[in-house]
Amino acid sequence: MSNTENSIRPRAIALDTGGTMSDTFIIDDKGRFSVGKAVTTPEKESVGIMNSINDCLNLWNISIDEVGESVDALVYSGTAMLNRLLEREGNSNIGVIVNKGFEDLLRLGRALQAWIWLDYGGRLHAREHQHPEPLISQKNIKGVRGRINFWGEELIPLYKDEVEDAVNDLIERGVDSICVCLLCSYMNPRHEKQVARLANRIMKKKGVNIPVILSSDHNPIRGETPRLNALVIEQYAAEPSRAQMINIAETLKAKGVQAPLRILTSYGGTISPHHKSLISTMVSGPIGGMIGTKFLSEEYNLTNLVSSDVGGTSFDVGILSKRYIPTKWESSLGKFILNIPMIALDSIGAGTGMYVRYNDISGRLEFGPESAGHLIGVCNEAAGVETVTMTDCSIILGYLNPEYFLGGKVPLNKKRAFDYIEAQIAEPMNSDPYSTARGALDLIDINMKNHLQAMIQGLGFRPENYTLVSFGGGGPLHVAGYSKNLRFEDILIPEWAPAFSAFGCACADHSYRHEKTVDLIITPDGSMNDAVAMMLNATWGQLKKDISDEFKKEGRDPNEMTFKPSLKIQYLGMLDDLEVNSPFEMVKPEDLSELTKRYNDLFEEIFRRGTKSPELGYHITKAIATGIVPVPKPKLPQKEFIGEKPPETASKGYRDIYWEGGWHEASLWEMELLNCGNIIEGPSIIEAPATTLLVPPGHRVKLDTHRIFHMEV
Repeated sequence: MSNTENSIRPRAIALDTGGTMSDTFIIDDKGRFSVGKAVTTPEKESVGIMNSINDCLNLWNISIDEVGESVDALVYSGTAMLNRLLEREGNSNIGVIVNKGFEDLLRLGRALQAWIWLDYGGRLHAREHQHPEPLISQKNIKGVRGRINFWGEELIPLYKDEVEDAVNDLIERGVDSICVCLLCSYMNPRHEKQVARLANRIMKKKGVNIPVILSSDHNPIRGETPRLNALVIEQYAAEPSRAQMINIAETLKAKGVQAPLRILTSYGGTISPHHKSLISTMVSGPIGGMIGTKFLSEEYNLTNLVSSDVGGTSFDVGILSKRYIPTKWESSLGKFILNIPMIALDSIGAGTGMYVRYNDISGRLEFGPESAGHLIGVCNEAAGVETVTMTDCSIILGYLNPEYFLGGKVPLNKKRAFDYIEAQIAEPMNSDPYSTARGALDLIDINMKNHLQAMIQGLGFRPENYTLVSFGGGGPLHVAGYSKNLRFEDILIPEWAPAFSAFGCACADHSYRHEKTVDLIITPDGSMNDAVAMMLNATWGQLKKDISDEFKKEGRDPNEMTFKPSLKIQYLGMLDDLEVNSPFEMVKPEDLSELTKRYNDLFEEIFRRGTKSPELGYHITKAIATGIVPVPKPKLPQKEFIGEKPPETASKGYRDIYWEGGWHEASLWEMELLNCGNIIEGPSIIEAPATTLLVPPGHRVKLDTHRIFHMEV
């Protein structure tokens, strides 16, 4: 894109920092956008982010120093916190206080925690179940007597002398923080608050200042194990990233960007890096793709979509049925079960940076679980990688241009990739390097395809009922392989696929979401409706106040906030609940019938073959409140329809590619120079600095007026 400085006024910057690449998506005041990409710098994320922003703005011939003051929305998503947990490189110097007799809670976990992260086969076989190694020393966990019951009643008073002994012991051990998680504190936080008061009194006498974090403040949700896990992981992996987030904000502020940095959360909103809890931002990267997919569903008037994100290390899939984004409450991070709200995504280790090896015992190729990440592969000679990756395979098969990776900023050595493939995987297989490389790609494509198919059919539907959205740096390259024979209604590949998750960040609301376990019953005869309505109104009122206080801390006017109450409801006796939006901020007893009707309708839309049982009554498990303030949102580009024939200026010649056992002469095209309406027949390669779209023989793509490719077989 060539634009003068005076015509460009960036309004929003969205950032997505992955394990391999840092992506930037910038929107101007007319809804136009630009995409930038740079190698991630894990030790200091702001460096990679600034490189990515510069790459993005170079397309407009401007710099961030010139236009930073026009930016009024700045959103970040990334995987640094999650990587710290997965690699076990967090801060383990944490103290914990629990009820007496529950000191082994972290070590034992729950049965579900031993297998929730396994694939279907692994879940079936107990020999694969495994308890994760605890994040902190058992010596840092102290038990105190006292008990609150399920209804919030005090059964046993808190033994204050035991609390004092526990706090003194932890202070002597030199812990950096103290997490307090007592039974049923989500119903009555009295004992936890007593612990905090005693701890602060002792620390004041000793002249020390250690944060005391209460589970009743942090996440007042039923389930002691996931609630304690969330507290510990917050201090272990999320809190150490706060300084990185603040550094990013300050770096951009020094460049003239006055907009406050907001971080995408696992439930699809955005929060400040100064928010008291950052654990909800730990898996923000893949979430952006789901939000962007929902944005496309509304723009294209589609109801059922599958979001598929191919990165360097993972393949992330989410499903939208009837435009409903499901939220799950029990999820697994680093093999630990948590009860934080999270958009339902399923991930497998399958990405372009995955290592490919020959297994001497089975005589087969295997990939992963490790990935070269930002080092790319053996083709990146400067990185010193010595094991073949999927990217190396794509290069020797002609899919990638070694001189155009990241627009030529990272030169790749095709011959080195060929030699390593031949020595490491082709010769042991008694095969030639090309068919072996294609076999490795087939292996990962089949794994991704099976993952897609299992998720869709698990809901009782078929791919024909869904539109597939493919994105991520590797999505356009692999989409023909992992969608093979699945017969999706349509396949959408945005021109900005490599930064689509960042685009989704820009689509996210500036919002806070608070929730609380309530466990209220709506009986078939309505005999408890008065009490239920009173409890809901009191809970929503408190949650609204808490959210208003969050916005005040950021300097935002709470009066700007749109308040959206909702409930988690299930039929009495069921195990899974659904989230239902409430049209009432203050509910009357007679309004409960409207809420149950909405639940019935939603249940039928999602689980058409499921069994509805309203005659049993309804169980309201959680009250939820979301506060939203307006922020700039992107617009899809709207370009002029030119025609089906691509312009000669977009042609880059021809290159041979290997597909299904043979070589084919593929036409080469520059993605940005194609016009809306152009149809590209396979075999062809459509190149951009940040991604490559492979159109195999028997396939074709058409570019629509929103700059989104539609793939047909």
